[in-house]
Amino acid sequence: MTRRWVPAALVALSVIPVFGGTARLIELLGGPELIPTDARFAASPVPLVVHIVAAIGYALLGAFQFSAGIRRRHRGWHRRAGRVLAVLGLAVAVTGLWMTLLYPRQEGTGELLFVFRLLAASGMGISIVLGVTAIRARDIARHRAWMTRAYALALGAGTQAFTVGFGEAALGRDMSMSLAWVINLAVAEWFIRRPAARRRVAIA
Repeated sequence: MTRRWVPAALVALSVIPVFGGTARLIELLGGPELIPTDARFAASPVPLVVHIVAAIGYALLGAFQFSAGIRRRHRGWHRRAGRVLAVLGLAVAVTGLWMTLLYPRQEGTGELLFVFRLLAASGMGISIVLGVTAIRARDIARHRAWMTRAYALALGAGTQAFTVGFGEAALGRDMSMSLAWVINLAVAEWFIRRPAARRRVAIA
């Protein structure tokens, strides 16, 4: 992912969940209800707050890790940001699992979305651990691949804005929301496996 438009596109994809998460934080902090309230979070809001704050930081800061120009000209910044992103990403994954397993299920959703949420959160956490392990072993190609997969899973909420908006009536809520993670991973795998990406890693 080296083209200049990639970070901008990733930030744009993050806009809807970032605004939604910010609106939820405002509500939890006693502000006005900018989005429909959800009683599931009232008894234990801390995991949700951590999830939202970490996800916003991960989505926005993480987008610029895919800029080849920043990686070449600011290697120190890339490494420092990567360490912060690993912590933020693991916080997103752990709290995602926590909320899926311990919060009451969202009204109107079923087993399919429950399973996909477990898989997405687990897959994100595992991908980050494998990505960190790879860079410690100086395996840049494997590091980039696993971190790309982790970021793709993290941006599932951004893609859901489109899959639910256009597909819920035909596919149902569970399927349309789950499809977002499948699409993101498919796009990530295409970027990882395309020949141009492998050539660039080989000469990096």
